[in-house]
Amino acid sequence: MPGLIEELPKIVAEGKKEVERILERLQSPNKITLQTHELVLPSKDQSGLFRGQVPELRDRQWWNRLIYGDNLLVMQALLTGDPETGLPSMRGKIDLIYIDPPFDSKADYRTQIALPGSSIEQKPTVIEQFAYSDTWKEGTVSYLKMMYPRLALMRELLKDTGSLIVHIDWHVAHYVKVLLDEIMGKNNFINEIIWCYGGGGAPRNYYPRKHDNLLWYAKGDKWTFNKQYRPYSEGTLQRGLTAVKGDKYKLSEEGAGLDDWWADKQVQKILSPTAYENLKFPTQKPEGLLNRIILGHSNEGDIVADFFSGSGTTAAVAEKLGRRWIISDIGKPAIMISRKRLIDQDAKPFLYQSIGDYQKESFASGKLFKRVGDLSQVILHLYGAIPFTPEQNPSRNLGYLKHSRTLVLVDSPSKLTGLNTIRKAQELRASFMGGWEKVVVLGWNFVFDIGSIMQNLNDDKLEVLVIPPDLLDKLKTKSSYQKLVRSGEIRFSSLQYLSVKDPVVDQVSDDTLRITIELENYILLSPDALPLDDANKEKLQDVIDSDPLSLIEYWSIDPDYDGEVFRSKWQDYRGNRANDDDACRVATRTVLDVPQKEGKRTICVRAVDVFGFESVWMKEVE
Repeated sequence: MPGLIEELPKIVAEGKKEVERILERLQSPNKITLQTHELVLPSKDQSGLFRGQVPELRDRQWWNRLIYGDNLLVMQALLTGDPETGLPSMRGKIDLIYIDPPFDSKADYRTQIALPGSSIEQKPTVIEQFAYSDTWKEGTVSYLKMMYPRLALMRELLKDTGSLIVHIDWHVAHYVKVLLDEIMGKNNFINEIIWCYGGGGAPRNYYPRKHDNLLWYAKGDKWTFNKQYRPYSEGTLQRGLTAVKGDKYKLSEEGAGLDDWWADKQVQKILSPTAYENLKFPTQKPEGLLNRIILGHSNEGDIVADFFSGSGTTAAVAEKLGRRWIISDIGKPAIMISRKRLIDQDAKPFLYQSIGDYQKESFASGKLFKRVGDLSQVILHLYGAIPFTPEQNPSRNLGYLKHSRTLVLVDSPSKLTGLNTIRKAQELRASFMGGWEKVVVLGWNFVFDIGSIMQNLNDDKLEVLVIPPDLLDKLKTKSSYQKLVRSGEIRFSSLQYLSVKDPVVDQVSDDTLRITIELENYILLSPDALPLDDANKEKLQDVIDSDPLSLIEYWSIDPDYDGEVFRSKWQDYRGNRANDDDACRVATRTVLDVPQKEGKRTICVRAVDVFGFESVWMKEVE
């Protein structure tokens, strides 16, 4: 078996080819795009409805952005530009990129979810492996293969005067530096900064590992560097410099210039579980560290990006320092924490986006299935349905359940399952091969109001189920498919639903309405569809049965939804003590004063549960 040094040329060669394919695709019609879920207008309390002019989504040169998705796809979308919002390509426009990627440390991070009276532990999904499990089946080779194209796309996004800072540790720092020398240019390596910290135990047979490495590269021969200072030590302040160097030496008013090792109080690691800054995120970095990095390598108004954003520290600090920002992460818990964090600090309005067609991209990049019909046949088998013959069903997306009159339709990963698909399924139930008693629709991606659609149809002979979102990541080879079939582990779950009581609308003045909105119930996906062990499934089921609204992590309201852009003008979330003192619950009722308008208005409510699943409820009111 070849050693890692021998593998490096191959890793670089394969990485270059992948980057070439990506850059070529940017010129083709089949581009990766972003889907905007929310324009978030932070409002921490019930009276904080956005009072200014409601900003338009399009024709803006800039929006700060929080993006959910694989950063390789995110960066491709940023390089392309954003047709939905009208934002231009970010190629060559970012001033500073800081990343804190997994360290190949073989740590296996689980998500702890607090529930009333208990907590449960969630394993990361296959999609979230990059974010929460830096265990790599093929070892460091696969880790470096993951990193190369991402680092190369970061270079494409940087300004000619931009900087890239990679936060890494002893596990792979030396190998990652080799990749960076290749991508950024060896002569563009400026500094290795050592971040020192305390805490933890003392091993018996080696020195404690108490530092991380910050590898700083510039893109070109000019870069931003704002010299920073740390306070003098007490000893230095007491003796000064004159006693050592003579009368002409005096202490600087700014303090001592920073060296390339940081161990002072301003950048100390978050160690206390009760620290005000601690968000209970396993890889969270202190704001003091990011404050130093952003101040040192960018100026006010510059664009700062982080594509392994974790708890959102980069965006939080960039916001406070007057920088523009883009952050992304593939983990839903990271996105939820970041959104709450930014709202809590009264950030400027920002976009919450995701990869528009994640399943489509996964399907397109896979090698096992060349046609959608081939994939549909597999889904039918995994569901337990018998496919119709190609003569009976040329699209190969229909099957039936044995010993029943139940028709099964598999939707394409390239589509959003919505009303048109549902209507088609109802028609097939009535007419296909003489008709059926029931139809089941298996979907990958759904229109945002699918819950409302199903509730309005109220068809008890129609069922819509969710195909596991990480299934395509599991179906990489024929052997993996066969293993899944044998295991019977695939669970198709029901849609989650949010129900809201009929809003109460009162006239409080000639130009103002008061709208009372109260959550009624929340129905979660089946616990069997979640990455939980049996004990945690049982805990979750108890909460589902007794207190379903406690599963809501975040909810927001657009009291005047236009059918295109959801403007989140009011939000509540777990831990927001402005509305509620219960850390495990959201406020379930709010009152909003909104301007009077002619005709009907559509109230739209979005909710995100503790697992990151979204639900939407809408209602027209006079």
